[in-house]
Amino acid sequence: MPTENPQPLWQPDPQRIARSQVTRFQAWAAEHHGAPADGGYPALHRWSVDALEPFWEAVTQWFDVRFSTPYTRVLGDRSMPGAQWFPGATLNYAEHALRAAGTRPDEPALLHVDETHEPTLVTWSELRRQVGSLAAELRALGVRPGDRVSGYLPNVPQAVVALLATAAVGAVWTSCAPDFGARSVLDRFQQVEPVVLFTVDGYRYGGKEHDRRDTVGELRRELPSLRAVVHIPLLGTEAPEGALEWDALTRADTEPVFEQVPFAHPLWVLYSSGTTGLPKAIVQSQGGILVEHLKQLGLHCDLGPEDRFFWYTSTGWMMWNFLVSGLLTGTTVVLYDGSPGYPDTGAQWRVAERTGATLYGTSAAYVMACRKADVHPGRDFDLSKVQCVATTGSPLPPDGFRWLHDEVREDLWIASVSGGTDVCSCFAGAVPTLPVYIGELQAPSLGTDLQSWDPSGKPLTDEVGELVVTNPMPSMPIHFWNDPDGSRYHDSYFDTYPGVWRHGDWITLTSRGSVVIHGRSDSTLNRQGVRMGSADIYEAVERLPEIRESLVIGIEQPDGGYWMPLFVHLAPGAVLDQALLDRIKRTIRENLSPRHVPDEVIEVPGIPHTLTGKRIEVPVKRLLQGAPLEKAVNPGSIDNLDLLHFYEDLARKRA
Repeated sequence: MPTENPQPLWQPDPQRIARSQVTRFQAWAAEHHGAPADGGYPALHRWSVDALEPFWEAVTQWFDVRFSTPYTRVLGDRSMPGAQWFPGATLNYAEHALRAAGTRPDEPALLHVDETHEPTLVTWSELRRQVGSLAAELRALGVRPGDRVSGYLPNVPQAVVALLATAAVGAVWTSCAPDFGARSVLDRFQQVEPVVLFTVDGYRYGGKEHDRRDTVGELRRELPSLRAVVHIPLLGTEAPEGALEWDALTRADTEPVFEQVPFAHPLWVLYSSGTTGLPKAIVQSQGGILVEHLKQLGLHCDLGPEDRFFWYTSTGWMMWNFLVSGLLTGTTVVLYDGSPGYPDTGAQWRVAERTGATLYGTSAAYVMACRKADVHPGRDFDLSKVQCVATTGSPLPPDGFRWLHDEVREDLWIASVSGGTDVCSCFAGAVPTLPVYIGELQAPSLGTDLQSWDPSGKPLTDEVGELVVTNPMPSMPIHFWNDPDGSRYHDSYFDTYPGVWRHGDWITLTSRGSVVIHGRSDSTLNRQGVRMGSADIYEAVERLPEIRESLVIGIEQPDGGYWMPLFVHLAPGAVLDQALLDRIKRTIRENLSPRHVPDEVIEVPGIPHTLTGKRIEVPVKRLLQGAPLEKAVNPGSIDNLDLLHFYEDLARKRA
C-alpha cells in the first residue's frame, strides 16, 4: 500500500468543518470531559478510544439521552465478549426516536416513495400517534417485555411503526423482506419464536405485483408460537381468516407508553447471511444501539432536524435498522419501496431528487452499475440538496469515487463506509471534517479502536492485515439467540485473538489515518504466502465494459499447489474470445500485479449472491473443493440457487 500523500479528491471547506456537529462536540467535550481541544478529528479519535468511559458519557450528554434511572458507571466490565455498558440505567429506544414530535409535530418524520416516485409523508405527530395506538394493542394481545415480534414487510411506514411500537413495549423486533422465500424466513423466525407476525399480502417490484399470501399462510402454519397475525393490505386484498387488520390497531389516539428497560435489554434480532448454515440470530440492546447510532448518525453522518436521510435498503438488511435510527437525530427518514433500477438504472437518483435527500446512501454495486450504464446524475437530476453520497455493502472501487466526483458534483462528500450486521454500525467511514482520498474510507469511527493485525497479533500500518477491534463497542451483540453457553458468539469473533474482536475482513490502515478494505479474509486469496483481497481484482476486471460481474476464488490443492480461477458474467453481446481473455489478464497485471492474474478465466451464467446482495465466495469455494451443495450453502440464503449448479458441475468435471 503506497504511503505517499496524493491530492485528496474532496476537502471540506472551513465553514463546513466549523458548523459540523463533530467539531462542536469536540469543543464541548474538551470543556466538560477532558477531550483534546486541538488536533482535530485524529486527536478526538485517539481520546475516544483511550478514554472510553468519558467519551461515551459525553455522547449520552451531548445527545441528551434520557435515563429514567441513573447508571452506576459507564462501563461495568470491559471484557470482550461480555462488556457491561451503563449498568443500572433504564431507558427506551422508541421514546428517543419520537422526541421530535414534541417540538416539530407537523413536520415530516417519514417520506415514503414507491415505484411511482411520488412521495407521501407521515408527520412526527402522526407517527407518534400510530405508535401509541399499536403499542397499546400489542399490550392488549399479551405482548410483554422480551417477547419477540416479527415483520414480513417491505420498506414502508407500517414497518417503522411496528418496530417502534415493539420497542415501546420492551418487546424484541425482527424482520425479513417479502422477497425472502418461506424457508429463508423460517430459518430466521423459527429460532426466535415470535408471538406476533406483521405481514403484507404482497409487494410491488420492477413494475409488477408479487402476491405473498401463500407464503404468509406457510409462515402461519410453521410458527406455532404466534398469538396474532396482523394483515397490511398493500395490494388491497381482504385479511385472511383469523388475522387482525392494521387499520383497526393503529386508529386510536393513544399517548404512547414507553416501557423503561435496562440498558442491555434486547431491542432487535438481526441475522447473518446464513450462507453456510442457519443464520446467526444476533441480538443487540436498546441502550447499545441508541448510543452507537446517535454517535454514528449525529457525529459521523452529521444528521440533524434539517436533513433528509435516504438509504436504499430492505427490511432484511441491517441498513434498514440503521436508516430508521435517523429518527433519533430528528431527521426526516426517506423510505423507498421498490426496485433499485426501475423504470431505469437512474431510479435511485430520481428518488433522491424528489425527496430532497441531503444524505443519500446506496451500494457500491449500484454506483458501478450506473457508471456502466452511462447514467449522468448531475446532468439529469437536481441533486443540489445532496451533501453526501455514502456507499456500503462492498468496497467502493477507485473508479466509483471518480465517477461520483465527476458525474454528481465536484463538491460532493463521498463516504465509503464499512461495518457489519454484527454491530449494526460502521467500524470506519464518514467523517465530515476530513478529506476524501480515492479508494479509501476517511477514518476509523469514534470509540472504535480499529486496527490491522498480522497473524501473531502485531499491529500493522500501510500493510494488509486482519480487521480487529480491541475495545468493546456498545452495539456489539449482547448474545446470539439459542447460544446458551455463548460458544457460537465466542467462536464467531474471538477465537483467533482472545479478547479481541476479529471481524473477518482484510484492511490496511494507512499512515495518514485512512482505511482501505480489501474484502473478506475468510475467502482470502493467498498465493505464495502473499494475501490478496478479492475486491481489488473485481475493481480492475469490472472496469471492462464486457464484464458485467466477476467472482474470484483461491483453492489450495492436495499437491500443495494453488488454483485461482476467475469467473466472469459477460455483458449482453460480449464473447469470451482470446482478445478479451488477453485484455482481462493484462488489466489485472497492469493495475495490480502479475501475482493477481488468475490461472483460468471461466464464463458463467451469473454470479450468485446472498439475499442482501453480497457475492458468495466461501460457498463457491466449498463447492469447488467437492462439498455437496447442501453442505456448502444454506439454499434459503441465496438469490438464485440455480447458478450454483454450474460450480457443482465444474467441480465434478475437475474431479
